[in-house]
Amino acid sequence: MLALRKATADFGADLVHVDAPTAPGAGRVTVTVAAAGICGSDIHAYEWTPGYGFMIPFMPVTLGHEFAGTVRAVGDGVTGLAVGDRVTCWPTVPCGGCAACAAERPQDCQGRRVVGLHADGAFAEQVVVPADNCRRLPDGMPLAVAALAEPLAVAVNAVDVAEVGTGDRVAVLGPGPIGLSIAFVAQHRGADVLLAGLDDTARLDLARRIGIRATADLAGVGLDDAVRRTFDGEADRVIEATGSARSVVDGMGVLRSGGVMVVAGIHSGSLDLDLTGFVRSKKQLRAAHDTTARAFDAAIALLADHAGTLEALITHRRPLAEAWAAFDLARSRQAMKVLLLPEAAGSQGAER
Repeated sequence: MLALRKATADFGADLVHVDAPTAPGAGRVTVTVAAAGICGSDIHAYEWTPGYGFMIPFMPVTLGHEFAGTVRAVGDGVTGLAVGDRVTCWPTVPCGGCAACAAERPQDCQGRRVVGLHADGAFAEQVVVPADNCRRLPDGMPLAVAALAEPLAVAVNAVDVAEVGTGDRVAVLGPGPIGLSIAFVAQHRGADVLLAGLDDTARLDLARRIGIRATADLAGVGLDDAVRRTFDGEADRVIEATGSARSVVDGMGVLRSGGVMVVAGIHSGSLDLDLTGFVRSKKQLRAAHDTTARAFDAAIALLADHAGTLEALITHRRPLAEAWAAFDLARSRQAMKVLLLPEAAGSQGAER
């Protein structure tokens, strides 16, 4: 079968033929992949930006962790799933033996492994994953839409960490797939939301089309002005999803005293923070990464209720055989979510 694999610690990935998985082991299932989304983490791994050296011991590894498909085979001891079930997957696999796992906080397990980064993922025709990580999908949900469950769950978790409530003034920085999803979730919870980008005309246009009421392109207006025009004051919450450390500083600057700033982007640089001003303003700086079981289930429910709206996040669908071009598209910022479709992979593999 065709698979996109990260084999070396440099730019790119290999599109190669590999053997299909053998029968799944105990507690595991084989899923025939219908659609898999290109995530920001996939792009970082593809570009080999700083912070992804942890992957080296696991290479070569098939990328891809945002996916949905159909159960093809079940291993011994699997009782909650059957062949033919339509599923998506929370790709974080906890170690099962640490204090966080004992406390039922798998997202805080420091020995966790992620499908598509530490273990073979879904940029392939089939993937083997723990059955406990799978979620059965509601009847009628398109599998392509279900592939949005994992990034939407990341957004739900970021909004949870920010403790967003009805009437809160929330500035979201970065209109990529995660940032736009954060804005959607926060607005759905009754917050007054501003989504800001920089030279992001296409993505901000899409945000407005799915109902985000206030947007700002910071190429034409400063963040401080945009926040004050929108909220007639400072923000109660700022959630950053840009990957730019400068955005964290700027976001702290428009946050009210005692407000909450959540950093959700993956950063290759460091943060220079005025600690005296930070302490005196009593602002809260928090991190949101991955998701939780509750947030994952909430994301699936949101998709079930708003599939017609959220499907607009999928701007491009490409066969797996065109993975390199699809990654170029995802890196261009002209796309929102690019899906790879393994069933249309074709038969040609090569290296890059």
